Order: sequence, then structure tokens, then C-alpha cells
Amino acid sequence: MENLALIDSFSEFKDDKLIDRVTLMAILEDVFRNALKKKFGSDDNFDIIINPDKGDMEIWQRRVIVADDDLDLDHLEITLTEARKIEPDFEIGEEVSEEVKLIDLGRRAILALRQNLISKIHEHDNTNLYKQFKDLIGEIYTAEVHHVRPRVVILVDDEGNEIVLPKEKQIPSDFFRKGDNVRGIIESVELKGNKPQIIMSRTSEKFLEKLFEQEIPEVFDGLIMVKNVVRIPGEKAKVAVDSYDDRIDPVGACVGMKGSRIHGIVRELGNENIDVINYTSNIQLYITRALSPAKVSSIKINEETKRAEVFLKLEEVSKAIGRGGHNIKLAGQLTGYELDVIREGDVAGTVADDDDVELTEFSDEIEEWVIEEFAKIGLDTAKSILKQDVNDLVRRTDLEEETILDVMRILKEEFDS
Repeated sequence: MENLALIDSFSEFKDDKLIDRVTLMAILEDVFRNALKKKFGSDDNFDIIINPDKGDMEIWQRRVIVADDDLDLDHLEITLTEARKIEPDFEIGEEVSEEVKLIDLGRRAILALRQNLISKIHEHDNTNLYKQFKDLIGEIYTAEVHHVRPRVVILVDDEGNEIVLPKEKQIPSDFFRKGDNVRGIIESVELKGNKPQIIMSRTSEKFLEKLFEQEIPEVFDGLIMVKNVVRIPGEKAKVAVDSYDDRIDPVGACVGMKGSRIHGIVRELGNENIDVINYTSNIQLYITRALSPAKVSSIKINEETKRAEVFLKLEEVSKAIGRGGHNIKLAGQLTGYELDVIREGDVAGTVADDDDVELTEFSDEIEEWVIEEFAKIGLDTAKSILKQDVNDLVRRTDLEEETILDVMRILKEEFDS
């Protein structure tokens, strides 16, 4: 047969799982009709019969019989003499159907037709891929590391689809090698030209929420609801959970005995510290729980400005703020309120606030960046620092022990003088 190139094309694509029989036939007919339009100017008087299973096809041209000297449009009309070569008893005015061989289109047209077919198939595949992953946005997906670049990791799934994990969507402690399996959520699908680019994220709050759903049966079954999630990827996260069933302890069920249930999630997120708290519509109680592990003395809320003044004892301030200010930042994000920490004084009440000195007063002797390091953990006065253990300050700040001891010496001299 003359259509060997097309037979090859059919055999390449007819078993493609993404293309059903009806769709493939529609694509093939569209490709052939475009070729006929280029060759004859119109495809209106052509019938195309396609058998994709056998890799075969037929093209039939319909023309009206006219007298030999009345032929004007040879692609629409045929002379009586030529028609009677096909069938001796044809008469003027009748319609003749004659098969058009692909070879009659010319070799160049056949090559162009095949290329057009391949292009259409790929376009269809890309459209299907785009729709497939659009439906997966917000879902956990696993793929294998194909290669690692400085600003992006390229992953490939079991079907050979390429997935992109940008550097900014990776947890800071993430380290990948070729062949590693990586879990994340499908965050977005973007069209780059005609090809969809699938973006994965491991830093999204949605990823943590979906891990809870995947790892904790009660969340998966809907017995426990994840009400809100906030994260500083790789550092700290807060998750508010609730249950309509009073018999279920949402926090206990999520954490598990000795942290057994949440341990896998923590490990997946590069040892991210996860606080799980009970959700409540009582905003004062919600803020109190959100600031855990700090113990709040009292809270003054301004509903209009969405601000809350949180009063804490001196030794609770650093817990409320947390290392690098992470705890108070996440508590504010979780509750939707801007939180202002107000120190009550020390526990025993032996030191009044007016006896203390703001750390900024020592800016001539202590460098500004050092003062900022102490402020990050809620220590902004001289006595609040002098009450701390040196080793504990080394652990909670980015300061060297020698620097901390120098600061304490400066402050102590102030009170001894």
C-alpha cells in the first residue's frame, strides 16, 4: 500500500492509553482534511474512512459528471469520458466517487501530514496532562529525583511525567540525590508554550495538612478536622485541630503515644517542630493555646484592630516569643491577631519595672546586632538578661558564650555602681 508512513504513525499512537479510539479518529480526520484543503482548495466533496486498529484509511472524492467540453472545476467535476472509464453506464449529472491514493498528494505532502499528525498527538497529550494535574492541585504526590540543579530539582513520576521542585519550595534542610523518592503537594500547573510545567511544593501549609490526613486515620476519616495550619518551613509549625465527637481528644489522637503518630510527619519535614493545639472559637483561649508553651497571665483584645495585648510573667516572655520570634509570629498567623507581648515583672516581684534598664540604653557599649539577638527571644532589659543561664542563652541565640559573658559583665557593672 502507498500509505506506509501513515500505517507507521497509527501503530505508534493507537495503543497510547491517553487517546481513546474516537479521539484518535477525530485527530486523524482533521489532519487529512487539512492536507486535502492545501492540495485541492476545499475538502467539502471528500469522504475519509479511517481504521486506526489496522492502521489503514481511505479517501474518496465525489465529483459531478459534466459534458467533456463543460469541465470548469476539475476537483469538483469529471468529464463523461473519464467517468465512463470507471463505470460504462454513467450519465451526465450523476455523482462519481473515486478513491484518492495518498501517493497522489505527493511525497512532500505525505511527510508534512505525518509531522502534523505527530504534532496533534503531542498537543492532545499535553492537554490531557494539564487537565490530569490540574485535578491533583493540593494533593500529595510522589516522584523520583531525575537530576538536581542549583535552583531546582527535576522529578519524574512512574509515567515519565516531569515535575519541578524549585529551591524556594524546598525545606531548607532538604538534600536530594538522583533516585530519591520525594513527597510534596502539586502546587500549580503552568503552561510554558504548549507544554504544562508541574510545580511541586514541600513548604506549603497544605502539604502539612495533607500529611496529617495521610498519616492520622481520624483525620482521614473526618473524625478530626484540621482547622488551620501555619508554618516556617523546617523550623516550626502550629496546627489547630478540632472534633465534633466529644469522646475524641484531637490533640492526643494526632500526636499519639509518646509522639508516635506525629513523628513520621516531623521526620518528613526535616525535624520541623510541630505544635498541635485544640481549636476554639473563644479567641482569648485560642490565643492562649497558640502561644504554648508559654503560660499567659491575661489578654486584652481589640476586635476592631485585630490586636491583642498578651500579659506574661517575665520568665514566660522568651517562651512566648520563641527562638527567632517564631512562636509569637506563628501564633499571630494562626489566630489572625497581631500579638503584643507585655511583661508583668519577675515571678517573685522583687524587681520592679522602674528598677530595670532597657538594653538599648547600653548601645554605646553593646553592638546593635547583639541587642537585636536578645530582643528576638524577648530579652530587652538588663535584668531580664542577668537572670538567664549563660548556656541557655548560647542555645537560644546565635551569640557566642564569650559575647554573652561580656554583655553580662557590662550590665552587672551598671547595677553594682
